[in-house]
Amino acid sequence: MTEYPSPPPSGAVAQGKPLKVGKVDPPGYPDPKIAHGWLHTARFLTTAPQLEHLPVLDLPEIAFVGRSNAGKSTCINTLTQQKRLAFASKTPGRTQSINLFSLGKQGVHDAVLADLPGYGYAAVPREAKLRWQRVMGNYLMTRPNLRAVVLLCDPRLGLTELDEILLEVIRPRVEQGLKFLVLLTKADKLSRAEATKALSIARLQCGGGEARLFSALKKQGLDEVAQLLWYWTHDPQATALGAVEQEAPEDEPPALD
Repeated sequence: MTEYPSPPPSGAVAQGKPLKVGKVDPPGYPDPKIAHGWLHTARFLTTAPQLEHLPVLDLPEIAFVGRSNAGKSTCINTLTQQKRLAFASKTPGRTQSINLFSLGKQGVHDAVLADLPGYGYAAVPREAKLRWQRVMGNYLMTRPNLRAVVLLCDPRLGLTELDEILLEVIRPRVEQGLKFLVLLTKADKLSRAEATKALSIARLQCGGGEARLFSALKKQGLDEVAQLLWYWTHDPQATALGAVEQEAPEDEPPALD
């Protein structure tokens, strides 16, 4: 079992490094360099077109979800400092598998990133949409080791109807402790006033979760998101790491449409 230190006292960060002037990290957050180094260890683990193809894990898992063209693949690649870890299909919405990436140094896995395909792309046949929506809904409601969900949203569009349906699907788990983040991508395309307004609206809509501005181009929000993901997966109260067996649920939830 990997043991993690208790959160440091207020005004300090992990590893005993001093805080930067003007910046106050919440207790327990690591130095940004530690979080970035950890994310850079991401490696492809497996892909699964159906839930039964997913490996049963007892590692904290963070799922990235969002509409097609919300910048999900770019966000994952930027956070992990890898150009093609998350592959963006030339035809958005066509790739319909859950891709898992393991995290951890020196061959010891301590967390997993789950890249869920984008949803809401009109060119995908309705039957394929419904099939995938059922798979995604089932994953979000039943994946036992799911620790957090990151919903990526283009702030110029705001949360769409499909995003709000997804929020309703995970709301029971958020109330039970599931961590949740609305990440407003492409923030560099907004003026300061527009960004402030978009962030305020997102904070009101993400009941029980958090909201951040993010720009892969300008590296805006990169440190804060990296620190948050590290903190969520290195909770001292987390269960022991390792694999356990678990049966897949028999019933599928209704489609997210």
